[in-house]
Amino acid sequence: MFQIELSERKAQPALVVTAKTTVAELPKVIGESYGKIMGYLNELGVQPVDAPYTAYYNLDMENLDVEMGFPVAKLFPDKEEIHAREIPAGKSASCIYKGPYSGMEQPYNEMFRWIEENGCKPAGVYYEYYCNAPSDVPESELLTRIVMPIIEK
Repeated sequence: MFQIELSERKAQPALVVTAKTTVAELPKVIGESYGKIMGYLNELGVQPVDAPYTAYYNLDMENLDVEMGFPVAKLFPDKEEIHAREIPAGKSASCIYKGPYSGMEQPYNEMFRWIEENGCKPAGVYYEYYCNAPSDVPESELLTRIVMPIIEK
């Protein structure tokens, strides 16, 4: 059982890289994208204001449409494949999942059920904020904040 919370999000500037990939290639794509964005943040001399995230625009594991990003304090100029964007404001459901990435189906299913039971539906983008990294903690200690923008039916 996961503690799911409803909140109102403010718009959040971010620096992002977008990609189409398979779930098998995803860890490599995420790592490379975060590396590029961190390089640009270092050039700018700024720090992210929240954990890095991956946004999933679909859940087709063989043809994922994803965006890797870092929330920042304001919009910055684009640079090569790094783009400034704004995560839109709005209502969202969220929960914290602790454990390996391979076990994330359960919190997603619980969140979908909770959203339905509360008279809403997902808005079609799923955000995973990675509060720590596999290089820093054992898989069982990984913390991921899952955020689903929602709309009322």
